[in-house]
Amino acid sequence: MRLLLQILALTGGAFLAIQAGFNSQLGSLLKQPILAVVATSLSSVVFGVILLFILNKGTVQPMITTQIPWYLWFIGGLFSVIGISIYFYTIPKLGISRMIALGLCGQLIFSMIAGKYGWLNLPVEPLTSKRLFGAIAMLIGIILINTK
Repeated sequence: MRLLLQILALTGGAFLAIQAGFNSQLGSLLKQPILAVVATSLSSVVFGVILLFILNKGTVQPMITTQIPWYLWFIGGLFSVIGISIYFYTIPKLGISRMIALGLCGQLIFSMIAGKYGWLNLPVEPLTSKRLFGAIAMLIGIILINTK
């Protein structure tokens, strides 16, 4: 089961890189990266609703929705729009491998700090020497990817 989850995570990362490549093209052609984000967001809603109906995982209970803090319905979308806009803007200027590598670096640094302290209500993940060594190895790889 763990291997399947790891393969899914790897696939998700590849899909995000593919999505970033296509949508940075759209943003460049439109000369409006933000408009490309809007198109991405709208198409995500359409495909998400279709997937929801296909998987038919049941409906959300109205009582549960009222117990969720209001900001959780929107804050992810805010960070998504900002992050995706940055991707769409920088990919044509830096190239996709540099942008993805730098984006992964930002994700790696934030996730290790957030995991250590349990930020965003995430499980606490201690910073072990193995994890730090892995992060340093990834950072060295990112530096190598970004050098000519």
